[in-house]
Amino acid sequence: MKRALFLPFMQLPTGHHHVADALMEEIETCRSDVWCDKVDILSYSYGLFEKVISSAYLNWIKYFPNSYDWLYKFAAYDKEPRHNRSYVYEAMFMYFFKRLLDQQNAHTLFCTHALPSNMASVLKRKHALSSVTVNVYTDYFINHLWGIEGIDYHLAPTVHVKEFLISKGVKPEAVYVTGVPVAGSFQKEARAADRRGLVRILVTGGSLGAGALRNIASELKSDKVHYYILCGKNNDLYEKLLQAANKSITPVPYIANKADMDRLYNTVDAVITKPGGVTISECLVKRKPLFLYDPLPGQERINAGEMARMGTAVVLDKDRYLEEQVLQFFTDKQRRKTYEDSVDAYHRQLDKRPLSELLGGLIEND
Repeated sequence: MKRALFLPFMQLPTGHHHVADALMEEIETCRSDVWCDKVDILSYSYGLFEKVISSAYLNWIKYFPNSYDWLYKFAAYDKEPRHNRSYVYEAMFMYFFKRLLDQQNAHTLFCTHALPSNMASVLKRKHALSSVTVNVYTDYFINHLWGIEGIDYHLAPTVHVKEFLISKGVKPEAVYVTGVPVAGSFQKEARAADRRGLVRILVTGGSLGAGALRNIASELKSDKVHYYILCGKNNDLYEKLLQAANKSITPVPYIANKADMDRLYNTVDAVITKPGGVTISECLVKRKPLFLYDPLPGQERINAGEMARMGTAVVLDKDRYLEEQVLQFFTDKQRRKTYEDSVDAYHRQLDKRPLSELLGGLIEND
């Protein structure tokens, strides 16, 4: 039986884990001859210290967002991307990475985070790794830490990212434009019914308690829009919204089941969210108009810029009344048509093969 190893980073329920889970589900549904496992290289390497690092990471973003944003862009992203070896990370993780590979003896490595990809690239260039390696990008850009040279295949979110990879020497046939992979529950396109009058909006982005959901909720008091606020694991927000009994707001607790989340998407006409790669991808798959609010520093701000460039999201202005911006979109037919054309263009770029077929082909390669 072949082994497929999925490599996220940290235990936080971020897109790195969601994408890995989606790919594992696809493989396990269609292939009984492939054993899948997922290992977070940080907790594997340093055990309980991972919780300390995760907490520090969230607090840094929460209390010092501008410094995090500056450092991320300086160290991992700029207009002239470079992909050099990261000797500090190698010193911290390479021993553990090699030990993990020896233990797992995996045929295929799926890297959903840049750090294990970087380690795999170093070993590939030294001819010290025989496994098939696959980069699965979970944002709409590629930061400096991702390993590129020596990596066998790439699941790219957009044609723009594919072109970047080709410019770095990757063969075109090694890059598949899949979008950011999401769970199979979200694969069916859904166009919202034409509801005259009331607009239904899903507001999400608070599962980790970060972001500005509480501020958004305080200004939602319209009889023209009904809001479903997905509180995630932010139980304090959920209870306060219930107690407020605002007729324009339906608070929604944490949803673990992807099929339930899919049904919620089908209920609404649009989504207000922070620009995480997986949430963006789910909305694009469902063809839901996407409004981006208060992106976190680092990856989310860059994702928001990429979505604006592609015309596949509306970046909300925090200095203007949120609801006014949403209603302007829905009352402007030409603007909606332009947006739908941009989403159609995005979908035309994607590989038309089922994800399970594509993954099966990668696993069969030696």
